[in-house]
Amino acid sequence: MASIFGHGLVAYTVAKVIDKKHLKLLLFLAILSAILPDADVIAFKLRIAYEAPLGHRGFSHSIVFALLWAAALTFWLGKKDRVIYFIVLFLSTISHGLLDALTNGGKGVGFFIPFDNTRYFFPWRPIQVSPIGIRDFFSEHGLQVIFSELKYIAVPCLIVLTISALLKKTKAFPRN
Repeated sequence: MASIFGHGLVAYTVAKVIDKKHLKLLLFLAILSAILPDADVIAFKLRIAYEAPLGHRGFSHSIVFALLWAAALTFWLGKKDRVIYFIVLFLSTISHGLLDALTNGGKGVGFFIPFDNTRYFFPWRPIQVSPIGIRDFFSEHGLQVIFSELKYIAVPCLIVLTISALLKKTKAFPRN
């Protein structure tokens, strides 16, 4: 898995680029939604097999989960801009599985659970898999994770945020 920092940064980027009005609440919910799928690590304590539909990187990393989670939060919030909320929350949640499929560890991501239990990776897997647990994160391997996430997550997010800001600035002050 990518670290919570990498997942949170992608959600932050999604929320900042798409949302123009509700940033504080939606930003918080987007980051929470991007991190939430890893709550499935509790499956290890419950002795649920990694490869099981409810195992790590299983249902909580699926497209169906992202749709259900985004729809439930959007409905619960009852905001008038539901489309924006849904899009930001869905993209933030599904981004978790997408990043995990770019890591070099684990047993794949169950994108299509509950319809298909197959686990998938992308052919290109440049992100170092993050250790599970805080103690292991503060190690030489944890440092490698941070550097790979800076390169493959933070820099692209910074580029997207910069382009978005420049486009907003250009639209706010059109040239004659």
